[in-house]
Amino acid sequence: MVDDEEAGLKDLSDLKVKDIILDSKPRKEKIKMVFANERVLAEAVDETRELYNQSRYGTLLDGGKLQLSLLEALYLIEKNKIEVKDSRNKILDFEQFLKRATKLEPNFWIRYCVFKDMRNRGYIIKTALKFGADFRVYDRGVKPGEDHARWIIYPVHEGATLTWYEFAAKNRVAHSTKKRLMMGIVDDEGDVTYYEIKWLKP
Repeated sequence: MVDDEEAGLKDLSDLKVKDIILDSKPRKEKIKMVFANERVLAEAVDETRELYNQSRYGTLLDGGKLQLSLLEALYLIEKNKIEVKDSRNKILDFEQFLKRATKLEPNFWIRYCVFKDMRNRGYIIKTALKFGADFRVYDRGVKPGEDHARWIIYPVHEGATLTWYEFAAKNRVAHSTKKRLMMGIVDDEGDVTYYEIKWLKP
């Protein structure tokens, strides 16, 4: 007959074995991508298609290759989802990628703070150059192609200034595209505060 102390030791032993089994599960490998000619590309494999289909990261090109924006690539590097190599086959870490991206886009860090914050909140955020804005943002659960974007967003550093002409121009863009206008104000710590601006008729 097994006493309570022996039974307790047996249960503890079983628990440890289960924990070891759970911890031994293989981790998902990072998707391999290449930084070339100001673009970040991945070959057409199941993982890249899944990345696009589930969360609408990037753009699918002819042949099934996935192209990410620099913002998307940095975000996925930070989330340990992808591994990016340069043309010399060197892996770029977060800081190295950020340095390269900032050389290409001087306002990159301010834009990245807004992009990251929106993605962390569960929104799909894409570029909106054809609308004359930085980003277009979709309601939670809505993917591009399923419905129109709800907002257009302009990222601005808290120390920046806008003329009334620039401010009015941004309002006109939002009004003409039938989207709501938001300003993403980024402070020195990278935190973002949003202000939604609406037209008022007296």
